[in-house]
Amino acid sequence: MDEDQGEPEIGRIREAAEAADWAAVRDQLTERPESEDRTWLITAVARTANVENWIPQAVEAEPDSALPLLVAGARHVNWGWEARTGARAEHVSRDQFQVFHNRLRTAEKWLYEAAEREPQWVSPWYFLQMSGRGLQVGQTVARRRFEAAVRRHPHHLGAHQQQLQQLCDKWGGSHEEMHAFATQALRDAPAGSMLGQLVALAHIEQWLALDSGADAEYLGQPGITASLTEAAERSIWHEDFAYGQGWLQVYNTFAMAFSLTGDRDLAKLCFDGTNGIVTAFPWNYLDAADPAAAYRENRATAGR
Repeated sequence: MDEDQGEPEIGRIREAAEAADWAAVRDQLTERPESEDRTWLITAVARTANVENWIPQAVEAEPDSALPLLVAGARHVNWGWEARTGARAEHVSRDQFQVFHNRLRTAEKWLYEAAEREPQWVSPWYFLQMSGRGLQVGQTVARRRFEAAVRRHPHHLGAHQQQLQQLCDKWGGSHEEMHAFATQALRDAPAGSMLGQLVALAHIEQWLALDSGADAEYLGQPGITASLTEAAERSIWHEDFAYGQGWLQVYNTFAMAFSLTGDRDLAKLCFDGTNGIVTAFPWNYLDAADPAAAYRENRATAGR
């Protein structure tokens, strides 16, 4: 499994974050325009342990800069979700929820300040989508945050992924809203867009929400394969597919979706496109402890 998703820059910025080297983190971030590419790099920093211990000093040292505020907010979002864990709500303690919400409120303060200082930046709104879901701001506010992100970057994959999660049944949406959003996003996007992943994710999310037996029955419907095939043809299989940040995750998602439907030949095409590189998401849905094992098992079934 490649935590850097085939992108050397992600590894470099993670190493700088682990070393508490704000100057190196800052320089790498400022080399990239405020776009989806920068969002991916900030996410790598936000997922790095102990950043919360040194980033406040960077905020104090650069009182007029939005960048340390953005990084601090992003880290507190991820730090908050780490406290909550990925368990279902009934298995999360009251103390865990309190820590979770406190960290998210701190994140929101920093992220809103960053957004005010740099009103054209998309990244603050991406992370505000994540904090908002944890704080249960509701569908209306969540939608406004998503719209704020896509006004700045219309086809931002991460922002669309977060809105898809918001529309899942488990977060107060519905299967119908989720699928409608995914389909519309794909059709509004240019040919070759990575947003085709949303269609595959929506089917995976509904499969996860169903009981055993009903989940297989759902994915066994001919219409599901047709839907996935259309999305892949407009995305990863299109001659103009955009190999931007996150493309490996998109391929892995289609590989998993076609594997679940039992379409081995189509799954094999997607596995071929991954070049043997595994991304933790979405395979962690099948094996949280060892996503690569889930990948290998399904790839073997597909005859790869």
